[in-house]
Amino acid sequence: MNPFISKLLVSVARRRIESKHPNSDKPISKREIVPVVKTLKVELAHAVRDYIFITLGIFSAGFGLRGFLLPNEFIDGGATGISLLLRNITDIPLAYLLILVNIPFLILGARTFSIKFAIKSLVAIIALSIVVHTVYYPTITEDKLLISVFGGFFLGLGIGMAMRGGSVIDGTEVLAIFLSRKLSITVGDVLLVINILIFSVGAYLLSIEVALYAILTYLVAAKTVDFVVDGVEEYVGVTIISEKHEALRIMLTEKLRRACTIYAGKGGLGKQGASYDKDIIYTVVTRLELAKLHTEIDKIDKKAFIIMGVVKDLKGGMIKKKPMQDH
Repeated sequence: MNPFISKLLVSVARRRIESKHPNSDKPISKREIVPVVKTLKVELAHAVRDYIFITLGIFSAGFGLRGFLLPNEFIDGGATGISLLLRNITDIPLAYLLILVNIPFLILGARTFSIKFAIKSLVAIIALSIVVHTVYYPTITEDKLLISVFGGFFLGLGIGMAMRGGSVIDGTEVLAIFLSRKLSITVGDVLLVINILIFSVGAYLLSIEVALYAILTYLVAAKTVDFVVDGVEEYVGVTIISEKHEALRIMLTEKLRRACTIYAGKGGLGKQGASYDKDIIYTVVTRLELAKLHTEIDKIDKKAFIIMGVVKDLKGGMIKKKPMQDH
């Protein structure tokens, strides 16, 4: 790591420790600083990775909008589709509409997930608006079928990459998750209803042909998002096997506010082939929370054995995330 960054991390670590013990005259030892520096390095590495995903997503979505959909007055589903629809019936630039349409969803996201998630998503949406307004993308084709397919593909790729980075650039997913929790229906069903309304308005204001191509664009984009993030509406079951299982349990329950199950297991490859007892942690998180979970696990044990699997159906238990407290 760059020496300047290392010195900066040590300085930040020292200030963190001093803030926890403001009245202590005892000198800070190297043992206290090293774990905090390690934590900061993990946070920095994961933050860089997340923002790389978000940046790639922004430029991919910008290419789908400017290179395919916008020049040919096509629309899509979700908040982006609402923005494109308003762009076709008003003189307001798309860059402004993308921000305005998504603001209510981001406010809801702050309540449903966290303030940090909402701010991260707002930054991503503003960056997308700037890219759409300033970056030049050539018009690739005027063939309507190719516009629908590839415009939807690049837009869906962008949305999916942003989700991999822990944010959204289309806020209707946040609304769908919120309503699914309140009404006990699937996120997919909520998104379907929202997009039927958008396409119906598009058919009335523009034409049935535009609405039909918009449905094709949406289907391609949705499938691409599924391919990139394996579905925003899906929960992920996470099994964690680690010698530091108690620290991981405390992190899950106290820091991430997630319920978890501890069950006893036996390791099959102990010293001289003997089995040994160990606690195994199982928890369920959403795709949007997965990046944060990986970051927190790496802070405690980078060698932890993690098994992840898509959870199709859930019933009972504490599934809904508790409100996060700002620190």
